[in-house]
Amino acid sequence: MLDADFFRRWMAATAASVDREAERLTDLDSPIGDADHGSNLQRGFTAVTATLEKEAPDTPGGVLTLAGRQLISTVGGASGPLYGTLLRRTGKALGDAAEVSEEEFAQALRTGVDAVMTLGGAAPGDKTMIDALVPAVDALDDSFAAARAAAEEGALATTPLQARKGRASYLGERSIGHQDPGATSSALLIAALAEASGE
Repeated sequence: MLDADFFRRWMAATAASVDREAERLTDLDSPIGDADHGSNLQRGFTAVTATLEKEAPDTPGGVLTLAGRQLISTVGGASGPLYGTLLRRTGKALGDAAEVSEEEFAQALRTGVDAVMTLGGAAPGDKTMIDALVPAVDALDDSFAAARAAAEEGALATTPLQARKGRASYLGERSIGHQDPGATSSALLIAALAEASGE
């Protein structure tokens, strides 16, 4: 069973990973975006860990809902609302339970990913964060490690795609050949999940 501590560990591991990779995320964002993806997420997840230390919700749903709210209020651009929606909707789907099973979490995360697709209008193959998140959720039924591998593979697979949604879509064919920064940061989020689980 997964408790609030597990989800706090996930957010802390994500913040540490985003810190380490912020420059690479911004480098990926430079040719096809606003060159601020890394710094935006760094600011957001730093705020998330600070808020969770102060408030410390005692349910998994409470941790993720608070984290999502914090991202929406501190991250500029599209990534704040998208990541915020992902975590908030996942948290809301988990409800008020003190502990959740891995199956319940997988279902809740799928609800969160569906909400992101609705908000951004993106589908798999559009060269967005969805290309990492959908395979990760599909693989989560097997294990956290399988989800991490699927997300990383999904992020790499965005390189040859032409962007159909988001800022990169304005570039048309010039978006081909660049790995999507949103899919890359989503893969970091899922890798941090596997790290928090010890897989």
